Amino acid sequence: MQVSKNIQRFILTLFLIASSISSYAQYVLNEADKHYELYNYAKAIDLYEQGYQKKQTLYAAERLGECYALVNNYIEAESWYGIAVKLSNNKPVHLLNYAKALQKNAKFNEAKTYYKAYADAQKDVPSKQLGLWLNSCDSAMVWMKSPKRVNIINEQRINTAASEWGAGLYKNELVFASDREPSKKEDINRPFLRFDGSVKPDANTSGWTGRSYLRLYIASSSVDQFPLRAGTSYHIGPASFSADGKEVFFAITRIPKKPVYNKGKLATINIEIYSSTLQDDGNWSDPVPFRYNSVNDYSVGDPFVSADGKTLYFVSDMPGGLGGTDIYKCERTANGWSDAVNVKELNSEGNERTPFVDEQGDFYFSTDGRVGIGGLDVFYAKNEGGRLATANNMGYPYNSPQDDFAFLKNSKTSGFLSSNRVDGKGEDDIYSFAEHKVQQLIFTLAGKVFNEKTKEPLADALVTIKKPDGQSLQVQTDENGEFNFNLEKDSDYDLKGLKTGFRSHLDSLSTKNLTVNTVIKKDLYLLPVELDVPIRIENIYYDFDKSNIRKDAAVELDKLVKIMKDNPNIWIELGSHTDSRGNDQYNQWLSQSRANSAVQYIIDRGISKNRITAKGYGESRLKNKCANGVKCTEAQHQLNRRTEFTIVKQ
Repeated sequence: MQVSKNIQRFILTLFLIASSISSYAQYVLNEADKHYELYNYAKAIDLYEQGYQKKQTLYAAERLGECYALVNNYIEAESWYGIAVKLSNNKPVHLLNYAKALQKNAKFNEAKTYYKAYADAQKDVPSKQLGLWLNSCDSAMVWMKSPKRVNIINEQRINTAASEWGAGLYKNELVFASDREPSKKEDINRPFLRFDGSVKPDANTSGWTGRSYLRLYIASSSVDQFPLRAGTSYHIGPASFSADGKEVFFAITRIPKKPVYNKGKLATINIEIYSSTLQDDGNWSDPVPFRYNSVNDYSVGDPFVSADGKTLYFVSDMPGGLGGTDIYKCERTANGWSDAVNVKELNSEGNERTPFVDEQGDFYFSTDGRVGIGGLDVFYAKNEGGRLATANNMGYPYNSPQDDFAFLKNSKTSGFLSSNRVDGKGEDDIYSFAEHKVQQLIFTLAGKVFNEKTKEPLADALVTIKKPDGQSLQVQTDENGEFNFNLEKDSDYDLKGLKTGFRSHLDSLSTKNLTVNTVIKKDLYLLPVELDVPIRIENIYYDFDKSNIRKDAAVELDKLVKIMKDNPNIWIELGSHTDSRGNDQYNQWLSQSRANSAVQYIIDRGISKNRITAKGYGESRLKNKCANGVKCTEAQHQLNRRTEFTIVKQ
């Protein structure tokens, strides 16, 4: 009877512990939901990840996929939607979102599989829409195998770890929008909206991104904030200047004196356009609102003013459009701006963004509503005698599997664009482009990607080459695992291969000192990810009865830091083990302390705390016979004082 009571007590204890964990997980998710509803995605992500750590639910996975997609982190979005589609009770929309994330990450054949699966599950998907998705994936693979002769260079002088986009020209200098941390904190009493009676937007940080609000900056000898009196303390930008530099149009968000609240819903503040003129004293005038501003009803943004200042192009989701956001234009008259005209020959059922017209009258814009490589792609329509021809995709690498927009030409063959393509400095970066001619010497990289475990070739692996100046190209391997690139002379390259379900492999190469046509051979070997299988970290040992990180251990932990940085979607458990000497309970405590020390070392080197957990196993998993009471050498005991990591999520 006594044994039975002890068992009952043990079962009850486990139940109470499980209930406590479940309750905490639900509390964290409830807090995450509050931030999600307020568009505070940066904070919501942190909380949803904590909730998923405690209890692996479909709800947490789908919300994390959505939040990461909204902040344009497509690697993480793919990872979480990939988890969601494998969990029970998943919905067809998870298949669609997973397909979109795969496409954004240039995994086109996998994306096609899930687009088809979504169409099969949803049943009512229009054939036109399915065709658009599938054709985009097929076209992307063709374009990426035959890139245009253009150098796309990351403007590292002006880009930061934050977001920079929407370059415009002002007196031959670039003016752009950025949410970097301003050099000076603005001493402003910001108005705010009380969404639920107590929560208000942060005074200095956008909850959506967790960074500062957008401001306009000018890049001359240094990068400084542009001296515009915008009349708002929130987002400012992008901007467009008249050719003479005396007038500027810019987008802003500002909170009106009387926001419109719908019962039970948050107040939505839409984007507006304002303009200013340069005064004789060198200062910009107070901003003037655009005729079509309607802050409580719809947004107007992405202004572009023609060189002569007579036409203003903008985008809007005002009623009566063809899709999400459409391109409109207004003509300047003696009485202000004319009625807005929908540029129907360019607009689609998707979203059109960032119009630009060059000196020849050719029209450039971005859209996600036509056959493209990824999200927003840049298209152009030639001016043929005052009429616009059919819009064409600019191709690769002008466009990438991610979002490419804010195209601007400063000559016939060069200019700038904005993109959140992989391997940039921040979320959105500004890139310059310049067309180039075929070089006389031919340098080629040719290789294959293999499964490191089976040595079999891997089809549909993604291979990326990148130069130190930020130029990069990507291609998928063919059915034989083969890939190739044309290389430039006197250049160093980083090489990276990745595939769903595998750890990435990095390598490097160079064309420096090559004086004849050369084919460089490089093969990549990707190690399959096996969940919940311990992987020993060699040479991670601890001194007897201590938990501090030794110098030799730090070298090995740095390797694990690199693995986690190279594979940003994996989560690991770091387990620490002791030898059998000493009290069992003490050894359990000691192993946990050692695991905590190793985890803290990794977190201190830039790895998110949510991606790694510490687990002490004490002497419960000895690697040899050296249990309590067994005589062993010091070397045999040290073999048990080890650290292992286990991948628990990819």
